[in-house]
Amino acid sequence: MSFDPHNVDLDDVDPREITCYLNAEGNEYDGRLGARVSAIFVILIVSSAATFFPVVAKRVPRLRIPLYVYLFAKYFGAGVIVATAFIHLLDPAYDEIGPASCVGMTGNWALYSWCPAIVLTSLMIIFLMDFGAERWVEKKYGLCRDDPEPILAQGVAVHNDHVHVNPNGLSQDATGLDKDGGRTDDAKIMRELEDQSDDDSFIERSFRQQIAAFLILEFGVIFHSVIIGLNLGVSGDEFASLYPVLVFHQSFEGLGIGARMSSIPFKKGSALPWLLCTAYGLTTPISIAIGLGVRNTYNPGSYTANVVSGVLDAISAGILIYTGLVELLARDFLFDPHRTRDDKRLTFMIFSLLLGAGIMALLGKWA
Repeated sequence: MSFDPHNVDLDDVDPREITCYLNAEGNEYDGRLGARVSAIFVILIVSSAATFFPVVAKRVPRLRIPLYVYLFAKYFGAGVIVATAFIHLLDPAYDEIGPASCVGMTGNWALYSWCPAIVLTSLMIIFLMDFGAERWVEKKYGLCRDDPEPILAQGVAVHNDHVHVNPNGLSQDATGLDKDGGRTDDAKIMRELEDQSDDDSFIERSFRQQIAAFLILEFGVIFHSVIIGLNLGVSGDEFASLYPVLVFHQSFEGLGIGARMSSIPFKKGSALPWLLCTAYGLTTPISIAIGLGVRNTYNPGSYTANVVSGVLDAISAGILIYTGLVELLARDFLFDPHRTRDDKRLTFMIFSLLLGAGIMALLGKWA
């Protein structure tokens, strides 16, 4: 007997039937086509600008971006990535395929809590890929974890994505303090952050260690952005609040993507960072346009849509959890031997990180 929503006996009805019926009511598109079209261009411009900013700040030294502006972009973006993983991906994944959802109550989906299993699998795969890439680079270049950092030339010390240069041949770290105790100014430190070593083998091995993890990170964020764009195109009464929230949402995520990318030592003249920034900037606007194109047929609450978006959200959550906690926080704050010893700068970095995470978590109330 088919489910009759107008004649429900709460003693006998299957809760799954009620949940699936409520989810399958179709989208809530209510017109305002002009405003929705404008969202395509506003999000394109604002999110692209935020994504390009950290990369431009690092790779175009003549712009003279102040050090603290660059640090704010980098660590605010790191906080955004962590909050996105938990608030904007993990929670929606539970709503879409979790035990209390239509999908989670149906068939084999009801036999196990698949949402955390997918997150765990995704996280472990990313770990293995990251470890495998680093181990491969170590073996190819004959590196050892216990070796001191490679010295490419007198006064040029290299570690991960940092190149520390002292024209006097003295080793210097990111605190702005020479070994003899002399303090450098922020402009000089910023130039050090912008410098790339001329040693091709260093650039190659550092690039290969980091690019795979970054591409996976962007993959996760882009799929999340596709779902967001489709939903904005067919949203109903909440469109008025969702529109400005998503402008900030996509801009902050873009800042996180750009900040992570700015730390990767691309070869000079490489077009790849610009292409990756462009790919992120275009994703949500294109998805909004697609959502508008299928506004009469697309149902974000359907069983199929929930399975697809739930699985992708869970996969992306695992990717961003690993990237945010390991690639961004642990490596920069806990395991980097060149971490600054300047308490003022450390405080600013932590504040930027917490601000990014806090604001992105707050945006989860609306989107």
